[in-house]
Amino acid sequence: MTDASSSSPSTGPRLSPLGPTLGSGLHALRAKWGWVVGIGVLLLVCGVIALGSVVTATVASVWVVGLMMIISGAGEVAHGFAMKTWGKSILWVILGVLYGVAGVFAIMNPLLAAGVLTLFLGAGLVASGIVRMVLAFQMKEGTPWIWVVVSGLITVLLGGTILLHWPLSSLWVLGVFLGIDLVFAGMSWIMMGLGLRKLA
Repeated sequence: MTDASSSSPSTGPRLSPLGPTLGSGLHALRAKWGWVVGIGVLLLVCGVIALGSVVTATVASVWVVGLMMIISGAGEVAHGFAMKTWGKSILWVILGVLYGVAGVFAIMNPLLAAGVLTLFLGAGLVASGIVRMVLAFQMKEGTPWIWVVVSGLITVLLGGTILLHWPLSSLWVLGVFLGIDLVFAGMSWIMMGLGLRKLA
């Protein structure tokens, strides 16, 4: 008579193949919690500096966008030349060149580029807020649709304020957004590092 425990499949919990990898990675990260906190402090300080000099932060953010556009354009040009079909290839090359030219323009004329980006940002916020409010009124009863309306209204007001003060708003909007993002990112890294310290 065979043992039932030897023939029946194991009913215990199965470990995920990613379990040891995630565990070892978390253990290594716990040992370096100080670096995590240090990165958070650095991001927080950069955010405060950006908020203290929003025009400089706006120029820096436009430079970053311009550099990313140049890199993206170069990648698309390389992808276009790698394609075998000439019709599709020329379209990719043209698109990549346009991206690259726009990136160079943004770096050479950061304030003018900031005006264009701010205009698109304000219009996008207004459109997004309006769509959000329309969708909220179509939500079924019992759902927290009122908060969606409030969120959409705030977004519309923010975008409208940006557009109302454009082009002067282009001098500070992107810098303020960058500073706020860096501050929240820094606080998140600091909290994560302190949490890892407690687990260490």
